[in-house]
Amino acid sequence: MTRLSAIVVSWNTRDLLRRCLESLSASSCEGGQLELLVVDNGSTDGSPEMVRSDFPGATLIANGQNLGFARANNQAIARAEGQHLLLANTDTEMVGSAVADMVRYADEHPDVAVVGPQLLNADGSVQSSRRSFPTASTAFLESTVLQRWLPNHPAVRRYYLLDSPDGETQEVDWLVGACLLVRGEACRQVGLMDEGYFMYSEEMDWCRRFSDAGWKIVYLPTARVIHYEGQSSGKDPYHRHTRFQYSKCRYFEKHRGPRFAQLLRVFLLGNYLFLWLEDAAKLVLLRRNRSMRRERMSVLAKVLRWQLRWVARWGKIDP
Repeated sequence: MTRLSAIVVSWNTRDLLRRCLESLSASSCEGGQLELLVVDNGSTDGSPEMVRSDFPGATLIANGQNLGFARANNQAIARAEGQHLLLANTDTEMVGSAVADMVRYADEHPDVAVVGPQLLNADGSVQSSRRSFPTASTAFLESTVLQRWLPNHPAVRRYYLLDSPDGETQEVDWLVGACLLVRGEACRQVGLMDEGYFMYSEEMDWCRRFSDAGWKIVYLPTARVIHYEGQSSGKDPYHRHTRFQYSKCRYFEKHRGPRFAQLLRVFLLGNYLFLWLEDAAKLVLLRRNRSMRRERMSVLAKVLRWQLRWVARWGKIDP
C-alpha cells in the first residue's frame, strides 16, 4: 500500500503550485513512496500544462470549472491509494522533514485522525492555525467589527487558543486546512468533506465529524510549513467575503439550527452595512487612499446586495 497520498487543489496559482509540488517531491516519506495528486479547478494561467510537463509522475485531475475546495479534494481522495492523505494548499511549502514528521506522529498515535503542522508566514513568524470549535459568542465576534473592538474577549481568546503556547504539541478541536495529514482509515469511517462548503469552514466541519467519531486532532509544531496565505482567494474579494460568510452560517445551521443561522445572517448584513458606511465616511473626511476606498466600497455594495437576497430567502441562495 502506498504510504502517503499528497493532494493539492489548484486555481490560477501556477508559480506557487510549482513551488509546492517541488517541496512535496523533495520531502521524504518513511516506509513507502509518495503518490502525488493535483486537482486543477479550471485554471487559465497554464497550471495544468505546467503539471503535465514538469511533474509527469503526478496524477492530474483537470476540471473545466472551479468546483470548490471541498469537492476538488474529494475527487482526489476518492482516487488516492495512500495509508495517509496530505492535503496541501498551493500556497504552502514544506520545510525540511515536515511531511515525515507528521507521518511518523500519526503512525505512533493510532487514535489520531488529523495532524497539522505549525504554519509559518513568509518572514518565519508563526501563523495562527489552531482553533477550538466556535460557540454562539464566537459566531458574532470572529471576523466581524466586534472582534476589532473586543480583540481580547474571552470567546476570541478561546477560539484562537491564545493562552496555549505555539511551540507545544497539543490536542485541539480543529486546524486551519492549509496543510493537514489525515488518516485514511478515519476518512473512510466518517466520510468525505461536505461539498456544501465551496470553500472555508469545510475543515472545521470535517474535524468536528472526526471528533464526534472519537478521533483526535493534533497540532504538531515540530513539523513546519510556510503558508503564503490568501494567494487564490485574494484575487476575488467579492467571493472571498460571500463564500466565507456563507460557509460560516452553513456550519452554524448544521450544528445550531436554522433560526440561529438566520439571526447570524441578519447580524452579518448589519456588519457589512457598517463597513460600507465606515469607508464612505473616510472617503468624505480623509483625502488619502480614495481610489482604494471606492474600490472596496464597490465590493462591499455587491456583498450587501447578495446578503439582502440571502437573508430574504433564509440562506437558500449560493454565494
